[in-house]
Amino acid sequence: METEPLKLIVGLGNPGPKYAGTRHNAGLWFLEMLARETGQPLREERKFQGYHCKAHWLGTDLHLLFPTTFMNRSGQSVKAVADFFKIAPESILVAHDELDLPPGTARFKQGGGHGGHNGLRDMVRHLGSSDFRRLRVGIGHPGDSKQVVNYVLSTAGKQETTAIEAALDEAIRALPDGIKGDWSAAMNRLHAFKYE
Repeated sequence: METEPLKLIVGLGNPGPKYAGTRHNAGLWFLEMLARETGQPLREERKFQGYHCKAHWLGTDLHLLFPTTFMNRSGQSVKAVADFFKIAPESILVAHDELDLPPGTARFKQGGGHGGHNGLRDMVRHLGSSDFRRLRVGIGHPGDSKQVVNYVLSTAGKQETTAIEAALDEAIRALPDGIKGDWSAAMNRLHAFKYE
């Protein structure tokens, strides 16, 4: 099924070295891996309240963005870029951490609610739409809702990090189909991946 091609890829996380290895920054890990893959470094852009670059990858022009507004206010930065470059929500992919998936798993998703994720909630509010695509990066769940905040803001262990990075690598391999608008092919490839 053909859909809108991607024009903007956002990696959610919190800025600064204190948060660099935390589970909540799994979306940023994906964006940094993708920036390396495209050969374009992310640069601070004050007007976008984040780190941004324009990359030409596999014959397509893409904007990459890491909002530095802190997670709960990510929508401000995304809206600034979307407005400036006239990018519709349907052409945006947002990579974010996902408690409901185990480490080593990643899933593409079209639209939907924010599922309690504050970064997604703020994006829906600022864009006035939930029609953007998501890359849900599994980080697992601590088992108790009272522990979620400490869990997502804690550093992932070595085995966990390896599993998350393997899923992110597979997401990058599946992404070219999605960039072209063939999301069913991208989903089939990524959702078939099993981390051993």
